[in-house]
Amino acid sequence: MIETLSNHTFAPKVGITQLPSPSYPTGPESDNPVSQALSRLANTLGWSSERGPFGNVIPKGARVLIKPNLVLHQNEGSSGLDCLVTHASVIRAAVEAALRTDAAEVLVGDAPIQGCDFDALVDSIGLRSWAREQSARDPRFKGPQDFRRTTGVLVHGVRVASENLQPIERFTLFNLGRESVLEPISNGEERFRVAWYDHRLLAKTHYPGVHQYLVAREVVEADVIINLPKLKLHRKAGITCALKNLIGINGNKEYLPHHRLGGSQGGGDNYPGNSPVKRALEYVRDRQNITNSRAASQGLSLLAAVLARTARGLGDHFGADGSWSGNDTVWRTCLDLNRILLYGRADGTMSDEIQRRVLHIADAVVAGQGNGPLAPDPLALAIILGGNNAAAVDWVGAHLLALDPEKVPLTRHAFDQFRWPITNSSSGGVRVAGDLGDGLPLSVVEKVRQPVNHPHGWRAAAAVQQSQTDASRRELAPTGTSVSPWDA
Repeated sequence: MIETLSNHTFAPKVGITQLPSPSYPTGPESDNPVSQALSRLANTLGWSSERGPFGNVIPKGARVLIKPNLVLHQNEGSSGLDCLVTHASVIRAAVEAALRTDAAEVLVGDAPIQGCDFDALVDSIGLRSWAREQSARDPRFKGPQDFRRTTGVLVHGVRVASENLQPIERFTLFNLGRESVLEPISNGEERFRVAWYDHRLLAKTHYPGVHQYLVAREVVEADVIINLPKLKLHRKAGITCALKNLIGINGNKEYLPHHRLGGSQGGGDNYPGNSPVKRALEYVRDRQNITNSRAASQGLSLLAAVLARTARGLGDHFGADGSWSGNDTVWRTCLDLNRILLYGRADGTMSDEIQRRVLHIADAVVAGQGNGPLAPDPLALAIILGGNNAAAVDWVGAHLLALDPEKVPLTRHAFDQFRWPITNSSSGGVRVAGDLGDGLPLSVVEKVRQPVNHPHGWRAAAAVQQSQTDASRRELAPTGTSVSPWDA
């Protein structure tokens, strides 16, 4: 069984199905273009049987977790939800297909960013009412669940948090120790940061020899994971797809390093070069994140705004939150979580054998371009792609977003060989099959690839043939001016 899991997990084949148009079904009917595309994808990848699209991959009695991208309840830019979160029709299709098997339990779960109003989101996309009806028809379906232990909102620049919303017993603590991909950049200087959070907490979970993650028990107790990311550009990671979507299996933010303090010339990766203004901005934000005084927090918030405007006035386009292709931290956090997903046992230890089946199905019917992940603009691709191998799926996803995957640390390093690998082949082994034809990723996806707006910090990673198109399109807002203060 384990050998079979390894063979399937490492298979570098990526399936692509094309919808008639880049639009989603408006109702809960099961016979719709999204469900049909999912069925064709499953056939292409060998997942199907007479028990439906997942008949060959969900064994009798299995516990199934469906992990969408439900990052935020509203787009922080001028666009809507279609390019921001996994569409409800894709979630419904995956749930209904899973329930056609003899699975013992099927649930939907995610840990959005702190500022997400989870109830408002699942209500607005119609998931709550549908889930209630589906659970009544089939009690094996347990509905949508929020995996966060901490939520927070900003009130006049002051973070107001609700902590310990779920008991710690509902989570499993993993420590990858010196096998963590973060270990090579851990020097004991307490440089790890995540936006709008007390950096002293990160210093307790990640330091030389210790790298901890807090994963929802529903994840590590599942026999099958169906990962349903939304394909988007990401200001910090370059791309959010199968690999980055695993951030949402972790319950507390202080376990998730996203960048390191300082510029690239000073040993950090928060921004390129060195900037006294941005170094001052980092200092002010650190103070704001640890103060308990509302008055002090409001004053520091105003000072931070002045420093950010000053940096932009001096020609800065990158901001001070790790939003560029030189970010050498966030990809490591993502890969650690992918390794835990594959090899992590329910008791918090790591096996050298794969512990659960993981399928990846990316919603790119309407993908996200521009300042993703929280303020994306729509990119109409009319595509659903998927596979068993997260590295291979993201390699193809990067091509669809007109990125050179060799220039994106997350997609490049996903093929590295380390203990608990997530693939055993090189990127050169990735192949595409399905509605667009069979062959090498670039030759296939060029049939549907469009001009793409890349965040300023990721234009250096754009595909060569995309550079002139990017230069002629409108200038994106500098990353330092993003509306949302939250990390994702």
